[in-house]
Amino acid sequence: RGLGDVYKRQRKAVDGEKYEGATVIEPIKGFYPDPIATLDFASLYPSIMMAHNLCYTTLVRRSDVTKLPATSYGKSPTGDVFVKAETCKGILPQILEELLGARKKAKADMKAEKAKGAEMDALKYAVYDGRQLALKVSANSVYGFTGAQVGQLPCLEISSSVTGYGREMIESTKKQVEEHYTVENGYEHDAQVVYGDTLTLTLTLTL
Repeated sequence: RGLGDVYKRQRKAVDGEKYEGATVIEPIKGFYPDPIATLDFASLYPSIMMAHNLCYTTLVRRSDVTKLPATSYGKSPTGDVFVKAETCKGILPQILEELLGARKKAKADMKAEKAKGAEMDALKYAVYDGRQLALKVSANSVYGFTGAQVGQLPCLEISSSVTGYGREMIESTKKQVEEHYTVENGYEHDAQVVYGDTLTLTLTLTL
């Protein structure tokens, strides 16, 4: 592969069928004396599942799609169909909302404790930090268990749809960055994406 090439990682559900995984942009290797910026999608996979209402309870069999109004469902990049939240909110998105909401609260508690300065309780701060990390892992694992065929709740339609939306987002972000931040648009230099993997893009901002 050439440097900067984009390829798609293949994921294999344990003891099961393969599905297309995340996008990886091959790194353009070298020493960069100019600033390198990293753009990170916060809670990308959980956010995708919430935004598109991806759940066992909202998945529509392809044979049943014609029975539903076209405005009541959305189609993922893999062609799988899920009912929109306005029609029926999925259980997984609701669980994720609670987990991410609780994590946001734990992080706010950390910030408030740290703001006390010399009076900060180090033990409380550590507890809040441990709580937010545990909630982060729990939220991220929701996508993971849908792709584990040896688990209790496998559903490749969900896991492959999540990575499908993720690929679209990282490829779209790369395109927008490189098309917008250009000399032609009034910037001093052209931005160049030098690496990308799943949730992040790394780009150069030449001074």
